[in-house]
Amino acid sequence: MELIKIATAGSVDDGKSTLIGRLLYETGSLKTDQIQHIEEKSAARGFGYLDLSLATDGLLTEREQGITIDVSHIFFSTPKRRFIIADSPGHVEYTRNMVTGTSTAQASIILLDARKGVIEQTKRHFFITQLLGIKQIVFAVNKMDLIDYRQDVFNGIKKTIEHLVEKHGQKGVSYHYTPVSALLNENVVSTSDKLGWYNGMPLLRLIESIPVKKNQANDDTFQIQYVIRPKREEFHDYRGFAGNVRSGSFSVGDPISIHPSGRKSIIKGIEKYGKSVNRISSEENGTILLVDEIDASRGDSILNEQANVNRGKSLSATFCWMQDTPMTPGNKYWLQQGVQRSLIKVQSIRSKMDLEALENRQSNQLELNDIGKGTLALAQPITSKPYKENPALGAFILIDPNTFNTAGVGFIETA
Repeated sequence: MELIKIATAGSVDDGKSTLIGRLLYETGSLKTDQIQHIEEKSAARGFGYLDLSLATDGLLTEREQGITIDVSHIFFSTPKRRFIIADSPGHVEYTRNMVTGTSTAQASIILLDARKGVIEQTKRHFFITQLLGIKQIVFAVNKMDLIDYRQDVFNGIKKTIEHLVEKHGQKGVSYHYTPVSALLNENVVSTSDKLGWYNGMPLLRLIESIPVKKNQANDDTFQIQYVIRPKREEFHDYRGFAGNVRSGSFSVGDPISIHPSGRKSIIKGIEKYGKSVNRISSEENGTILLVDEIDASRGDSILNEQANVNRGKSLSATFCWMQDTPMTPGNKYWLQQGVQRSLIKVQSIRSKMDLEALENRQSNQLELNDIGKGTLALAQPITSKPYKENPALGAFILIDPNTFNTAGVGFIETA
């Protein structure tokens, strides 16, 4: 069954947790004890309805504050599709969490409160989906019950979003607009009589039907995670490179080169789960054996000779900064992409995004939650591509060498 990862985003109290809880409840994804807990807590609070937000707010501190403060991954399925929902927090100060939750998603649900319409957080969340190249975006206008399901209000919000899309949207993106009441289950799982003027699909059917596209880039790249050299006589000459196909595919007989050394060879065999296969493709793990013994180790890449990738020691990128200590020129960090790692130095910070106006402003540093552009100098070259051309080879993290915390996330523009 097909799997899709969907990132959710919305401002505080827009009803994201209730919407996700509703999807879990209506698809039979909650256990009996979870439902009992929700029923008891809802009754204790004097609610005349099930507070389905309790299905996702797992931390006690979150429940006490009535907010979600971290990214959580929720799993559920229908007869048509399996889902992973990356639930991101709504507060402005947790913008970095949405970047984390959305970076590997194939679609995004941006939730709006029908009473508030498009606010600054909506613009911020929209911009991040554009930055990360999300191709399917659903704008879910929630709490329609609080505005008496008025079509004119929904149409006004839709028109405002369409202006935003026209000005800042990217080509090749599909935008969907749907009115819902997550609390009362109107147009979430099935069509709603109270929204008779709406001709589209209910939310669940919509996310069941949106197309899922995998990385189609043919930049054949295999990252070596471990060199297998058995200490047994019967495998005396065995030398296998175990790892992951980050992009493209490899077949027995393919001419290859090792990055960064540039040494060349030919694939003699491929193994997957201990069995010989002729081919291994994107996102699959396996072991590659070469016709001759050449030097390669963890962090190196095996490249098909036709692979059109960047192998330089500098790159330009967009960054989302994730720690209190600012990112400034001259700072040094570890850059990590998969198992590739290189010490880097920040050459320049050119600008940061004004997320209210959605415009780049000149700046020489990035602070917590800032999104901006800059250049890096690498001590060791990495195999990369611009993120928009190949997400698997275009994203990386920066690690603070003093604390070993993730300091930021980068999306390569040029290299």
